[in-house]
Amino acid sequence: MQYDVDWVDAFSDRAFGGNGCAVVHGGATLDDATCMAFVRETSLVECTFLGPSDVADVRVRYFLASREIPFAGHPTVASVAALRHRGLIGDGPLTLETGAGVVQVIADGMAVRMTQVAPTFGAQPAPELVAAVGGIAASDILHPPRVVSTGLPFCITVLRDQATLRALRFDMTAFRAYLDALGVHGTDVMEPFWVTLDGATATGHTFSRLLMAPPSPPEDPFTGSATGAMAAYLWSEGLIDSPAFTTEQGHDLGRPGQAQVEVLGPRDAITGVVVAGKAHVLMSGTLHL
Repeated sequence: MQYDVDWVDAFSDRAFGGNGCAVVHGGATLDDATCMAFVRETSLVECTFLGPSDVADVRVRYFLASREIPFAGHPTVASVAALRHRGLIGDGPLTLETGAGVVQVIADGMAVRMTQVAPTFGAQPAPELVAAVGGIAASDILHPPRVVSTGLPFCITVLRDQATLRALRFDMTAFRAYLDALGVHGTDVMEPFWVTLDGATATGHTFSRLLMAPPSPPEDPFTGSATGAMAAYLWSEGLIDSPAFTTEQGHDLGRPGQAQVEVLGPRDAITGVVVAGKAHVLMSGTLHL
């Protein structure tokens, strides 16, 4: 079996920026073990496998090295950019069937604008538990952390400054204790998404990091799904003055990424989150199985 593959750097307009994702065209019917093996082969955080859909224009399956997940942000941008690159879609609206429901996107060349679903707000773990996961003190956290999902759950955690953000070190023992406290077991992990209320550059308004447990790489260069959850949290908690802002991630990894975000609806009745970014198709080829 042969499949066309595009390797795309999402949330960047240049090679080796943002977050990479390998997009396997026609691969949505592959079995889970093969999909996970492919992710491990690439050493990327996530890869997508596309196919036809009965409820949308395209079906997108998202895989980590360890499991399938319902939705992810940078692979969505990468998938749409790959389709656009191959001339399989034109500019304009597109619907994607995902495990989190039908996602609305708009393609404009190598720029992609996606509307994530309305957020769900979950548990509020103790700051001490969350802080321990990153090897910092509870006093370094500015606001009560909370689990939020716009398709995939993360514990949004606002830190006092970028020095604290850069000092984070993932503690696996503390992470297990944190998951136990949340009652989370098996593959349903929800890592803290760490954010500061100033950008990595003069154009950014927030700067974030996502540290991850094995077998994923230790850090994600840019996390589009967590960005949507983070934006909903900041807006609902009154931590930002405007629902539209620019978020940055990955700069200290040498893979700077940027997205334009807009939370839809009032603070107490959010209807969705728009996350927009650019993409660069780094290489294309054929997968032989």
